[in-house]
Amino acid sequence: MRKYLLDTNIISYYLKGFESLKEKITENIELLSISIISYYEIVSGLQSIDAGKRIAEFEKFCELIDIINLDKASISASCKIYSALKKSGKLIDDIDILIAGIALSNNLVMVTDNTGHFERIEGLKVENWKN
Repeated sequence: MRKYLLDTNIISYYLKGFESLKEKITENIELLSISIISYYEIVSGLQSIDAGKRIAEFEKFCELIDIINLDKASISASCKIYSALKKSGKLIDDIDILIAGIALSNNLVMVTDNTGHFERIEGLKVENWKN
C-alpha cells in the first residue's frame, strides 16, 4: 500500500479549500503524512499574517495524519540528493531537499504541485494531486 508525504504547497491549497484536493486528501487520510519542515512552513506563514483560525484548522488536520521528523536516515538521504543535484547543476532549495530526504528515507510518495523540482531527484516517486 502506497503512503504519501504532502508537500507544503499541497497543504496550503488544501487549507485554501481547493475542492478536488480536499476530496483526494479525505479519501486517503489514513495514508498521509507531512514533514516537520512543512509543519514549520505552514505555521510560520500563518502566524506571520495573524491567521489564527487557519492555524487551528491546520492543527486539527495534523491530528489526523503523521508528522515525520528529521532523523539521521533522512539527513543522509538529503545529503545524497544535494550532492547529486549540485553535480548535475540542477540544485533546488534546501527545504525541498530536506522534505525529499524524508520522503525517500521513509519510502513515501511525494505529493506536490512543484513536480519540476522534485522530479529531478532520482528514486523519488512524485504525484501531483492539485490537477
